[in-house]
Amino acid sequence: EIERALHQAASERILVLDGAMGTQIQNLKLSEADFRGERFKGWNHDLKGNNDLIALTQADALRDIHLAYYRAGADIVETNTFSGTSIAQADYGMEALVYELNVECARIAREAAEIARKEDGRRRFVAGAIGPTNRTLSISPDVNNPGFRAVTFDDLRLAYGEQLRGLIDGGADIILIETIFDTLNAKAAGLATLEVFEEMG
Repeated sequence: EIERALHQAASERILVLDGAMGTQIQNLKLSEADFRGERFKGWNHDLKGNNDLIALTQADALRDIHLAYYRAGADIVETNTFSGTSIAQADYGMEALVYELNVECARIAREAAEIARKEDGRRRFVAGAIGPTNRTLSISPDVNNPGFRAVTFDDLRLAYGEQLRGLIDGGADIILIETIFDTLNAKAAGLATLEVFEEMG
């Protein structure tokens, strides 16, 4: 049904994707305390800059960003999940929260889509965004050891799979593999997507 609706919309007009998320979050000028919220007040890592986390601590602000893009004419918004893998979230000690983060990011984008639809009757779509992670499969991070890799293909594939399940369960219509600087990382994301699509039907 989603695929039919997308094809129908695309046959009538050029579909518009939203713009940058990171700069919109920067414009909120959130403090460390804002990123932490009540839930993570005592967290043992700095959390400022963990933009995905605002789905759990500043949900209204995140919804407003999506809604502003929809109201400006976007047909599709991307979920705020550029760093939504256990590999990227390890920087903040938040690997265990990855599924929840992705569900909430997709759910909030879906809520904004429904608000916009009620306003003007036009259907909107949510793209579950999958980013590159902060590791690369093709290049060694150690100049003295060119054969070294900080992550394996299967590590990435499994991390992307966990992210995908959250995005789909949260209500994403589309999976968008984006801004990946390493084609092998992109291959891991693509394979994970096909595997999860098959697994979840």
